[in-house]
Amino acid sequence: MEPLEALRKSGYIASQVRQRAHDYVKAGIKIIDICESVEKWIRELGGEPAFPCNVDVDRIAAHYTSPIGDPTIVSDGSLVKVDIGVHIDGYIADTATTVCLAPQLERLVEAAEAALDSGIKAVKAGARASEIGSVIERTMRLRGVSPIRNLTGHRVARYVVHAGDVIPNVPSINGNRLKEGDVYAVEPFTTLPDAAGEVKDGPSGSIYLFQKKRSVSGEAAKEMLRLIQSDYRSLPFASRWVLNRFPGSEGRAAFDELVRSKCLYAYPQLIERTGKPVAQAEHTVIVTRDGCEVTTA
Repeated sequence: MEPLEALRKSGYIASQVRQRAHDYVKAGIKIIDICESVEKWIRELGGEPAFPCNVDVDRIAAHYTSPIGDPTIVSDGSLVKVDIGVHIDGYIADTATTVCLAPQLERLVEAAEAALDSGIKAVKAGARASEIGSVIERTMRLRGVSPIRNLTGHRVARYVVHAGDVIPNVPSINGNRLKEGDVYAVEPFTTLPDAAGEVKDGPSGSIYLFQKKRSVSGEAAKEMLRLIQSDYRSLPFASRWVLNRFPGSEGRAAFDELVRSKCLYAYPQLIERTGKPVAQAEHTVIVTRDGCEVTTA
């Protein structure tokens, strides 16, 4: 499949799954059921997850997926972000939606979606990333909410979700100019005006990335490492994906050995510093000379 065709197909799948996920999330549902349903729908439509389905509730802005046996349920009054990645032959679409189960927080969702729309309208070849950030923040401020300053959109490459260049959600000194043909995820995060407007690292969100091949002693750990390298390459994966294939205490011990030896990087949950709720909206775009093509619309 040609790269452009793969990008469009992965975007179409991501869009379909995002809409289905938005309707699926409700109070009382287990987070693991959301994660596994989203990942199943991606595969049923002909794609593969580009990263584990993230289900981030309230103050958690990013990087939580369920571990095996996760009993956590969505509570009434929650703000639930569902972040979805799809790839076809390594060509990635990244999109997110926020389900608001708290009417008083609906303005956070509306502002995130408006900021996403305005940011996308500012995307074109030659545009400065910092100027897009200014547009995004201004849209949020006009709606009485604040951005998360230290989270950004990001360039996407084949088999790489975060490919270096970013699109900030606030004005910055970032002098990067977007290039025709580049693929970016535009990703505003909103929070309340009395929040810190920054995230801090929390505990592991059960999302991992192959970091480096190092010496490990256990045969199960060696086999597990080979599987991770061949199946996930440079893409993030969920611990439950691996442990479902290596069940029991031996599999758990092998996985722990890979983490201890720093073969794997553990993504921390990203938590709003003052514990305030966060909303998110996200699309993937291909930069064109005069604008962009939204693959996940």
